[in-house]
Amino acid sequence: MVTIRDVAKLAGVSVATVSRVLNNHESISDKAKNKVLQAVTELNYQPNANAQALASQSIDTIGVVVTDVTDAFFAILVKSVDQVAEKYQKNILIGIGYHNAEKERKAIDNLLRKRCTCLVVHAKALSDEELANYLRAVKGMVIINRVIPGFEHRCVGLDNTKGTEIATETLIKCGHRCIGYIGSNHPIHDETDRLQGYLNMLQKYNLPVRKLAITQASPNFEGGEEAMINLLSYNSDLTAVVAYNDSMASGAMSVLSENGIIVPKDFSVIGFDDMPIANHLIPKLTTIRYPIDLMANYAAELALGLANDDVNLPKPIQFNPTLVRRFSVERRQK
Repeated sequence: MVTIRDVAKLAGVSVATVSRVLNNHESISDKAKNKVLQAVTELNYQPNANAQALASQSIDTIGVVVTDVTDAFFAILVKSVDQVAEKYQKNILIGIGYHNAEKERKAIDNLLRKRCTCLVVHAKALSDEELANYLRAVKGMVIINRVIPGFEHRCVGLDNTKGTEIATETLIKCGHRCIGYIGSNHPIHDETDRLQGYLNMLQKYNLPVRKLAITQASPNFEGGEEAMINLLSYNSDLTAVVAYNDSMASGAMSVLSENGIIVPKDFSVIGFDDMPIANHLIPKLTTIRYPIDLMANYAAELALGLANDDVNLPKPIQFNPTLVRRFSVERRQK
């Protein structure tokens, strides 16, 4: 692996000079800068992002890694971190991971190269081991919506299983016995935990688990449409469904409407997340609130405190989901 010493040797300068060039120090002459940059190009030198960030110890900027900024969930996350940044007169930089390990890694490394030693990271594709390595190297890094073993005190999560337990039990208590589940086809813990919550309630109330009443698709409006079509194709007696998120729930409701099935008179639907769309559907969507705004706010405050050595490590915190009752659920007539 090419090191900074290799660059210095080829450029005929000191390691300190190479470091100053890479960090855009003003005291470097154009001649020395050109030599170093030429050597960097010839050797294809890649600076170690972690080492650069830790050496600079800059906390003027909070780095945020999310899956997709076009998703309302992540837009709220970023906005909440930005509110904390503004409170402390910091800036934010955003990296996008797209549920892809290489892109998540690149996003984190790029933020570190830009001297973000304070990070709030939402990463689902990277392994626990790799995220643990980052956490060891960057004291101001906090993981959101995931728990890394050994770093629970620096992880901010939600009890996803409890969320779908609440949703499923709500439908059962309204008299529904044939309840479907629309899940995400992404291989992440959120889906595993939410499916488990649904199954837990079926077991608690001695209701049968029907494989054809469980389906997964892309966690968006189109995926909700696809999943609802599949459920209707295989099941003639479903009266309700629990959806992985509000986008999938809205897609499901669209298909129900197209098929003359009236929500909630004929069919009840519960979403998850409580995104803005839930309050604008017809009827307004009953859903499980995911307090991502509060979680992101807490994560950013914690990351800043850890980076500044201003806080003791707190006890691990797990936020709780709550039911938001609107108009997409109705008691089943006997």
